[in-house]
Amino acid sequence: MNIEEYISSGILELYALGELSGSEKAEVEQMCEAHEEVRSELAMIESTMGVLAQRLATPPSPALKDQIKSQLNLKTSEAKEIQMPAKQAEKPFSLAIAASITIAILTSGLAFYFYGQWQSAENQLAVMIAQNQEVADNYQFVNQKLKNLETDVEILGNPNFARVAMDGTENAPESLATVFWNSNTQDVYLKIQNLKNLTQDQQYQLWAIVDGVPVDMGVFDNGSELLKMKSVASAAAFAVTIEPRGGSKDPSLETMQVVGTTEV
Repeated sequence: MNIEEYISSGILELYALGELSGSEKAEVEQMCEAHEEVRSELAMIESTMGVLAQRLATPPSPALKDQIKSQLNLKTSEAKEIQMPAKQAEKPFSLAIAASITIAILTSGLAFYFYGQWQSAENQLAVMIAQNQEVADNYQFVNQKLKNLETDVEILGNPNFARVAMDGTENAPESLATVFWNSNTQDVYLKIQNLKNLTQDQQYQLWAIVDGVPVDMGVFDNGSELLKMKSVASAAAFAVTIEPRGGSKDPSLETMQVVGTTEV
């Protein structure tokens, strides 16, 4: 018989009631010494029975008490009442506290678990949103690239745009750029083939030579995109100089990088 079967057999209740023989009582006491579970269960049974005994007990009548005292030749004034200290029902109270603590721990554990799950789901949602935003940004970037490419193809293949090649000067013999100019619409586009990188306080500036006078066509940074510049109705030549960032009113001829004449 294992411990659980021994406890549930009812022998501990009989022990607490004093209904066991000497050998059976000795057996129970040996089991209590050997097993903490048996000892704790017996203590709980005894405590519970003590509480029940207190609640169900009927106090004796005063007449009976006086009769007993007179038989023992005791004076009422000298009589001392002896009261057995009641055992405190610590076990049921302890069990209630233990149960409350267990419920609190379980509730806290569940709350922590679900908070962790919610936090994980929130983090995953944030990652998904970031990924979707990245995909959207990449889509916008690629879409813009495609639109720019379509514009480039349309302009480069349009016979109404004159192609003005600008070769490098003595300042930058390896530099190269091309202007695409539509004299009908006055649209001007610039394509950079080879220009050196500038410092942060510098920019390139495109000029159109109109009746011998340089006309500002806009500033730009180095890059590979087809750039939309300012419009011009007529021009004998185009040139690019290096100017302070934001451009200059008049070109710095000593910094000229490329120049090319029109064929019209």
